[in-house]
Amino acid sequence: MPWTRDQIAARAASELSAGQVVNLGIGIPTLVSNHLGGQSGVTLHSENGLLGMGPFPYEDEVDAQVINAGKQTVTVLPGGSTFDSALSFAMIRGGHVDVAILGAMEVSQDGDLANWMIPGKKVAGIGGAMDLATGARRVIALMTHKNRKGRSKLKKVCDLPLTSLGCVDLVITDLAVLAVESTKSGGRGFVLIECAPGVRPQDVVEATAAPVAV
Repeated sequence: MPWTRDQIAARAASELSAGQVVNLGIGIPTLVSNHLGGQSGVTLHSENGLLGMGPFPYEDEVDAQVINAGKQTVTVLPGGSTFDSALSFAMIRGGHVDVAILGAMEVSQDGDLANWMIPGKKVAGIGGAMDLATGARRVIALMTHKNRKGRSKLKKVCDLPLTSLGCVDLVITDLAVLAVESTKSGGRGFVLIECAPGVRPQDVVEATAAPVAV
């Protein structure tokens, strides 16, 4: 049984360690905050100027002025702080974000990331994705394994406009967890780490439009 969006987020949360500063991108990554307990020791960062972000609020906790970069209302944990976006981006570009968990439209076997636009469709802009992809020490991409047309989103080469080259370290889809690692031939490629319950390695290989080392 493939993982749900919430289960993908929970699996991503298990990759985080106490003491890390982590940025959550738009889409599935926003759900990760709900799987970090109060004692996780993980500090969540948002590029609009928030450090110490908590889980989504209940109805009686909503404050319309406290939002993440995707304009969703969020909570702030005790000790959290707010600041302007210039300082927030200085933190990203200065290498102070340990992990960026980003949504993805496509990821290539080299770790290239495409997550900001589909040609011909209206887009708001690349936002902070480019800075996070290049500035974070580790990048985890969360996505469904296939698009709505049933085509693989894990490819040899991305077809969509790129966000950044060679930045993705780990991909978590509804089918599996795959690392992007160096190969014996000198390039990089997908390495299967874990399958979702009931999903076989063969299923992952067949669903991926690039070689997968099992």
